[in-house]
Amino acid sequence: MKLILINTNGAATRYPDLATCGCIFRGSMKEFIGVFSAFLEVQTVLVAEFCGVIHAMEEAQKMKLTNVWLECESVLICVAFTVRTNVPWMLMKYLS
Repeated sequence: MKLILINTNGAATRYPDLATCGCIFRGSMKEFIGVFSAFLEVQTVLVAEFCGVIHAMEEAQKMKLTNVWLECESVLICVAFTVRTNVPWMLMKYLS
């Protein structure tokens, strides 16, 4: 089974302000598989990062990718997916 690398990122210009998120999908040999970006309107950087991961996993599911390695810049976002009790309340609505 082929390993797919997913790199995500989210950004906002101020706190809070207009925000975006996106990701790139690559094969284990660095070959390009896909990319996406989304405009999130007014959000914080944390929400933008979180939405980037959520959108990436949704896209991976649509593309029927099962063997994925997800990379994200935020430790808090990584913890949110491993220990759901540590998720800030403002992000819980994105996990349902």
